[in-house]
Amino acid sequence: MAELEEKLEAAGVTAELRALLGRYGRMVLDANRSFNLTGAKTEQELADHIIDSLTLVPYVNGTIVDIGSGAGFPAIPLSLATGSAVTLIESTGKKAKFLQGIIDAFGLEGSVENERAEIAARDEALRDRFETGTARAVGSGPTVLELVLPFVAPGGTALLQRGKLDDRERAAMSDAATMLGAEITSEIQVSGDRRIVVTRKRSETPQRFPRRPGIPAQRPLCLD
Repeated sequence: MAELEEKLEAAGVTAELRALLGRYGRMVLDANRSFNLTGAKTEQELADHIIDSLTLVPYVNGTIVDIGSGAGFPAIPLSLATGSAVTLIESTGKKAKFLQGIIDAFGLEGSVENERAEIAARDEALRDRFETGTARAVGSGPTVLELVLPFVAPGGTALLQRGKLDDRERAAMSDAATMLGAEITSEIQVSGDRRIVVTRKRSETPQRFPRRPGIPAQRPLCLD
């Protein structure tokens, strides 16, 4: 993992955290040879995902819930960097098993829910419970908000990692956030088109959200 750790060092990651992330990276690439865990096939590609995940560190506060966790981006790097407890929502069985193995191997405080977000959000033990919600590459902006915000406690924050946003999607996200009991408070440019959309949860999400499985993606809120 020399190339991975070199890129992390160039990005300013401390030696202790580089060692942890290098070990995590090896586990991701090893598992990826057996099944389709992530599109990152090389150390270079993996480093980009990890560094992108770490851009959220300054905005994380307390417990984290991550939707559509896949290989664990951004939640596993965030937990390793901050020590925050993580709950990973992942519907694919093989990926959920891999994530549980990561939590066990690193002794992280957290758990994996092998379930769709639309169903997991109906669990009283998970709904309106987390201080930080994250999601990466799981759909349109309004779709992601509908899937993440039901898990976030009032006063907590959803951190959405997004690429380029046009005015139509940005307006739809703002309207959807209001419907879900939240407000978009800032949009932080990271690099190129990459950005973090910071959304503050103001009140409990109405019980009708999220809608039944598949509907948030098929019919995104406020995005006609």
